[in-house]
Amino acid sequence: MKALIAMSGGVDSSVAAYLMQQAGWDCVGCTMRLYENETVGIDSKTCCSLDDVEDARSVAAALSIPYYVFNFTDDFRQKVIGKFVDCYFAGATPNPCIDCNRYMKFDKLYERARALGCDAVVTGHYARIGRRGDLPVLQKGRSADKDQSYVLYHLTAEQLRHTRFPVGELTKAEVRAIAEKLGFLNSHKPDSQDICFAPDGDYARVIETFSGKKSEPGHFVTPTGEVLGTHRGIIHYTLGQRKGLGIASSAPLYVVAIRPETNEVVLSHGEGLFTDTVTVRDLNLPAGEDFASPLRLKAKIRYRHPEQPCTVLRTGGDELTLTFDTPQRAVTKGQSAVIYDGDDVLGGGTIV
Repeated sequence: MKALIAMSGGVDSSVAAYLMQQAGWDCVGCTMRLYENETVGIDSKTCCSLDDVEDARSVAAALSIPYYVFNFTDDFRQKVIGKFVDCYFAGATPNPCIDCNRYMKFDKLYERARALGCDAVVTGHYARIGRRGDLPVLQKGRSADKDQSYVLYHLTAEQLRHTRFPVGELTKAEVRAIAEKLGFLNSHKPDSQDICFAPDGDYARVIETFSGKKSEPGHFVTPTGEVLGTHRGIIHYTLGQRKGLGIASSAPLYVVAIRPETNEVVLSHGEGLFTDTVTVRDLNLPAGEDFASPLRLKAKIRYRHPEQPCTVLRTGGDELTLTFDTPQRAVTKGQSAVIYDGDDVLGGGTIV
């Protein structure tokens, strides 16, 4: 059996390659080149830097496996950065890591895997694959503090059949210990914490550089339309934001809505910030559940959001409605709601 290992240059994917090799797989390593720094105005090193490629190449050499660098810059530009930019101009807040996994690692990379005669694509994600009836099911990583199942919910049943997550049963400390024992030079390399094409967190700069458009200033308003001041452009704000508004107030103000059609950012003292009903579309439900009847489950509405009890019901052909037991803060258009039954990921969709 032959496996294509997505190697980012980090310790997780490096150990994943080793574990697959130890399990008897014929392994091929690869790194995806996703963008040029000039595309988004980056001067600093990022997770797609030459250093990362060399780290991955070094590990592949240590394991004596072939290694390739695949240029996916055009696809990443269109399907990840372009979508990111369009969402912000539309008043939404996307999750580009989900889109990268969906369109790059588990779409474009699968094409290359088939071309190389590989039976599986392997990544260093902290997630697992189990069974739910006759279907494979995505599961949380064994280590709760590193679980990455949320950003992988778009994997289809067919993709799950041809995917492996070797470090999903391990803790980060165990992964680093393996790498250190093997003498991998990246055994203590820090984790990447930021969006790769915006490592300094300046999303507005990336959006304006990529699009060539400036976000126009407009009005901060109350929910009833009273003008409170002038904002810098809607791409600078997201739901629930409190800091950096530049509006004097006797009590904290929060962003509770973004109106691209009128170029307004709505502020309140918290009114309208919580809701118990969430609608999602662009569904992926690989576990086979149709949600035709209400089901009691749990869901996350953002990556670091603790899963919360809710009732899930299909309310359209490509639509689910999640009703939470308690109102949730800053439910944000463009983010994803991911549905869990214990450790099993039943699927999810994009919040609208």
